[in-house]
Amino acid sequence: MALLGIAMFVNGIIMLYDPEFWYYAVPTVPATGPFNQHFLRDIGLIYVMIGAGYVTGIFFPAQRIWLWAAATAWLGLHGFFHLWEIGAGICGADTILKNGHAVYLPAVVGLVGIAIDVRERRAMKTA
Repeated sequence: MALLGIAMFVNGIIMLYDPEFWYYAVPTVPATGPFNQHFLRDIGLIYVMIGAGYVTGIFFPAQRIWLWAAATAWLGLHGFFHLWEIGAGICGADTILKNGHAVYLPAVVGLVGIAIDVRERRAMKTA
């Protein structure tokens, strides 16, 4: 979860610091519409918050489930939005493979981290 949090945080910092670089560095992004610095920085702030939530949850176990659930919910909804774009014909189905590591995998990792945390909490209660 630390790696996921750091990756999300760094992605957000790049989006904030140099949104044009980020826009052109991600091959599937230009196909979704013209460069919009304001929009990319807005999303960059979200990624910074998501990363901070994952990392903060590591150090504050009592709040972990809520921090990780909120971050994972956004990542999951983001993934569903990308699937909707494919269904609506905005993007081709090939974007699933192209975006998988950056769009779908983080949500899956978040879900797995939450599941492990819940399992460990239950095990501690029964021990």
